[in-house]
Amino acid sequence: MAAGAASAACFRASFNRHLSFISSNPSCSASSPTLLLPSSRRRFQSSSIRSSRRKPVLTVCFVLKDEKVDSEFEIRAQEIGRVIEKQISASRLEEKLERKKLERLTYLVAAVMSSFGVTSLAVLAVYYRFAWLVEGGNIPYIEMFGTFALSVGAAIGMEFWARWAHKALWHASLWHMHESHHKPREGAFELNDVFAIINAVPAIALLFYGFFNKGIVPGLCFGAGLGITVFGMAYMFVHDGLVHKRFSVGPIANVPYFRKVASAHQLHHTDKFNGVPYGLFLGPKELEEVGGLKELEIEINRRIKLSSKG
Repeated sequence: MAAGAASAACFRASFNRHLSFISSNPSCSASSPTLLLPSSRRRFQSSSIRSSRRKPVLTVCFVLKDEKVDSEFEIRAQEIGRVIEKQISASRLEEKLERKKLERLTYLVAAVMSSFGVTSLAVLAVYYRFAWLVEGGNIPYIEMFGTFALSVGAAIGMEFWARWAHKALWHASLWHMHESHHKPREGAFELNDVFAIINAVPAIALLFYGFFNKGIVPGLCFGAGLGITVFGMAYMFVHDGLVHKRFSVGPIANVPYFRKVASAHQLHHTDKFNGVPYGLFLGPKELEEVGGLKELEIEINRRIKLSSKG
């Protein structure tokens, strides 16, 4: 084995010397060393030269193949990402709808309970007060007329009070509370709901005083408290239910004038006419005064289309 290794080393050394001798001779051509080699050695050398020349081409093809695989992988990953994003968006939308449904139900329960309670107390108060007045057989017509007249007058007067307070107070010094009504609501209630409680306090006080006392003044106070209560109930159904859809109002939404009122108040939230209208039930009249009837008709038609789709 040592002899074989030695002979191979000697052959390699002599072959290298032979090549160096030939290459140092300027009269020899570049192909002459190849001619001196055996045919098998020439074939091996030529194939190795050709393979070495083809290596860059093979390498480039291999890199292109890798880039194609990477691009396909990236496209597939993007498609999967879009599918996952759509699923997440659908899940979030479903959760949002469920949350809104629960919020509407919560507010509806609170509105129904308060409305039923206030209405029941008002009806009972009217019945027992007038029954108490006619107990002795003497019917106090003046007092009864005053109660009825002031109840109607208070209900109408509350519209003008609400318009003034809305502009001079709620959009001014009390904006930090009313602002919650002009932003997307988070939860079943908003800070602006406090104004409903504030307006209920004088109504309850007037009803209480008028119920437990006789005379013209108590009768007028009772009528005023009754009118404020009636306006508050109507305001809640039209403003909270019809306009802002915090609960369903049923056939009230199809009443033409109520639809007009709702459209006018919707323009108040767009701030197209510097907040006008500030009132509710006379809102269309306010828009007419500032030249907003065209926009009002557009909003009415938009609400009609939405209701027909729903």
